[in-house]
Amino acid sequence: MAKTMTKTAKSKGEMSKVEGGGDSGAILVDIVERARTAFEERNLRFTQLREQVFSEIASTRGSIGAYEILDRLSEKGTRLAPISVYRSIDALIEAGVIHRLESKNSYFACRRHEHGRKGRPIFMSCEQCGGVVEVPAQSIFDQVAELARSVDFTPKVKFMEVSGTCAQCRDKAKGE
Repeated sequence: MAKTMTKTAKSKGEMSKVEGGGDSGAILVDIVERARTAFEERNLRFTQLREQVFSEIASTRGSIGAYEILDRLSEKGTRLAPISVYRSIDALIEAGVIHRLESKNSYFACRRHEHGRKGRPIFMSCEQCGGVVEVPAQSIFDQVAELARSVDFTPKVKFMEVSGTCAQCRDKAKGE
């Protein structure tokens, strides 16, 4: 099985790539449209810069750092100060369309837009390929809250990360 699968889609006249992960059939245009809707629902502006930053994040299977986003945009002719990228990232996080991997100080596109209805996810990050998968895990957060209450502790956990090896990388290693 290939490490990544690629779909292409036309967005505003240019071809864009979306590397496959758990949802490899998604096309960048659809993902960007969902982000636009999320911004509208929160009465936030989905500016051209925010769309460009989001598209760079969404076009990768794993997570990406702010300076890598800056470099990619620069290669496409958009020269920005780092603060502009960070402000866009903050707005994208506020809108709930990207998440931050604390351990890597990097960002990835949210593939689940029903967090409010299905609870919080944990993030599983592959140490080999960098892929990130969101897994529904509200029961784990509930257990953490219960344990914290039992010792009169107030947790500040918003998300949890688990690092390891994805099935594709594990299967690839077995085949070598």
